[in-house]
Amino acid sequence: MSAEIAYRRDGVPVRGGELRVGVWGERGPLVVAVHGITSSHVAWTLVAQELGRDHRVVAVDLRGRGGSRDLPTPYGMAAHAADIAAVIRAYAAGPVVLAGHSMGGFVAAETARRHPELVERLILVDGGAPLPLPPGVDASAGPEVLEKAIADTVGAVFSRLEVTFPSRAEHAALWRAHPSFDPWPEAGDAYIAYDLVGQEPQLRAACRMEAAVRDGQELYALPGMAPRALPRPAVFLRAPRGMFNQPDAPLYAPGRAAQWLPGTVEADVPDVNHYTIMLGRRGAQAVAAAVRGHA
Repeated sequence: MSAEIAYRRDGVPVRGGELRVGVWGERGPLVVAVHGITSSHVAWTLVAQELGRDHRVVAVDLRGRGGSRDLPTPYGMAAHAADIAAVIRAYAAGPVVLAGHSMGGFVAAETARRHPELVERLILVDGGAPLPLPPGVDASAGPEVLEKAIADTVGAVFSRLEVTFPSRAEHAALWRAHPSFDPWPEAGDAYIAYDLVGQEPQLRAACRMEAAVRDGQELYALPGMAPRALPRPAVFLRAPRGMFNQPDAPLYAPGRAAQWLPGTVEADVPDVNHYTIMLGRRGAQAVAAAVRGHA
C-alpha cells in the first residue's frame, strides 16, 4: 500500500461485535466503499490511493468476510445495509458518497433505500442491478439452486471457499490461473494476501461460504421482480469484459443497469474486466474519477 497515503484499520461497533474497515486519507469528503461477494476492503486499495490525496475513504470488510468474518449471522442485504449505516454514522456528520463493487453495489443500493438521509450519491461498479440467471438454472426449485447460479457466475473464486490450502503459494496459483488476472493486476498481490486466514498447512479463504451463499440469493432477477429506481443519484460503471475476461460476455449487457435501476447513468470503462475495474490502474482511475463526479 502506498506510503504517500495514510492507511489504517479500524473497528466499528455493529450488531454482535466490530466491523473491520480500512481507512485511507486524512481530510476531504468521505467515501464509504463496499466490496464484492467473496472479497474484502483491500479490493479498494488502488481506488483509495487515487482518492486519498483529497478524500477520506473508509472501505469495509462485510460481515462474514476478512476481519469481520466472525460477526454473527444473519447475512443478507438488509443486515449489511445496517452495518454500512453504522459505518457512515461513525465517520461522518452528513450524507456521503457510497460506492460498491459487484455485490457491494447491491449493498450500497439497499443502504440508500433504507437510509437515504446518509447517502449523497452512489457509484455502482459493475454491480447493483439484478443479474440474469445462468442458463439452465430454475429459480423456482429453491434457494439451493441459486448456489449453483453463484458457482456458475463466479467459478473457482467461489469454490475456493471450501478448499484448505497447504501453502500461500498454492493459494496464489489458483488466482494466477484465473483468466481475468492475466496480466497480473497491480493490486493483485495485496488482494490475495489478505484473502487467507489460518496458518500453513491449514489456510482457508477469509470469506465464509455460508455468507456468500446467503448473500448470493439476492443478486439475481427472479420471477415477479420489477425495476426499482434509487432514491439518490447513481452512476453505474460497466466492465465490458466478463468475469473470466471474455470480450463478448460481460457480467452486465449494455443498458441492463439503467433498465433495472431507472434514472441511473451508465458508463463503460474501456478494456477492463469485472476484477481489473478495481484491481488495475486504469479501472481504479475511472472509479476515482466517478467519485469525483467526472464520470
